Amino acid sequence: MNVEPLEIMDSTPSPSEVAYGWTATKVKNLFEQPLMDLLFDAQKVHRQHFKPNAIQLSTLVSIKTGGCPEDCGYCPQSIRFNTGVVDDELMALDEVVRAASEAKAKGASRFCMGAAWRGPKDRDVLKVAEMVAAVKSLGLETCATLGLLKDGQAEVLKDAGLDYYNHNIDTSADHYGEIISTRSQGDRHETLQRVRDAGVSVCCGGIIGMGESRDDRADMIAQLANMDPYPQSVPINNLVKVPGTPMAGAEGIDPIEFVRTIAAARISMPKAMVRLSAGRHDMSDEMQALCFLAGANSVFYGEKLLTTPNATAYGDDELFERLGLVPTDNVSR
Repeated sequence: MNVEPLEIMDSTPSPSEVAYGWTATKVKNLFEQPLMDLLFDAQKVHRQHFKPNAIQLSTLVSIKTGGCPEDCGYCPQSIRFNTGVVDDELMALDEVVRAASEAKAKGASRFCMGAAWRGPKDRDVLKVAEMVAAVKSLGLETCATLGLLKDGQAEVLKDAGLDYYNHNIDTSADHYGEIISTRSQGDRHETLQRVRDAGVSVCCGGIIGMGESRDDRADMIAQLANMDPYPQSVPINNLVKVPGTPMAGAEGIDPIEFVRTIAAARISMPKAMVRLSAGRHDMSDEMQALCFLAGANSVFYGEKLLTTPNATAYGDDELFERLGLVPTDNVSR
């Protein structure tokens, strides 16, 4: 197979250069490189902007679990699916502070708060803003994922000290309708624009292994790379198949294809934090090592991600030691 040679971008491109440089076709060409060439190119880009053996640790806590009215086919928190997840009230402020303190003590430098809402009410945003301010006072970076935001809500969170807002596009534009019907991908882009306009950094990525094609994966990466600017943080999730959800029987993705997705994200978004997110519980150490080689430089740390299991902290510490990876809050050169 003949693949055009890759031109490595030395720095974050301007918006016009990004839109010109990363079509879905060009991203697909990355996927189709021989794996060793792709990993070599991804590692070169990675080392231009990041310390090669540094890794950032984030902790994700569910501050409001269950009861979501959406029909995202992968999510156990939807009221439409019988997954055993209970609809809980919003977590108390002191509980959030306690969880954040524990996360910091274990080495996390970013604390992410997730709520199972279609979108928060204004009174909810005020409560979350209190949590953000309290977590920020501990010396942690703050991140929230609360669903669709209305005008003015991102500004309230920004004023409280929010560093990042997570809202994923999930998959390609073509495949999106196969996964979700209750909110459009355009709705997601509107929330992301509100976040940018408020001066909050964007955390946005997607989920791999939901029956999408390689073309879909390339389209998703191209969408992310063409954002203005591209996300500062890019979580790439490996589908967690939760019994009771429509995606429970999805065919698993080839681990090497997942590694290729990480590499494509690193090359097309050279200065972004690329996070190895959900699904690590089922990844081998060897697969994770290849993902780090491909440019992933952040993980969710802790034994639970919202409602699904994650790799154990002990297992992570052992893996990092074996690979020579050093957890730090400053991974950039």
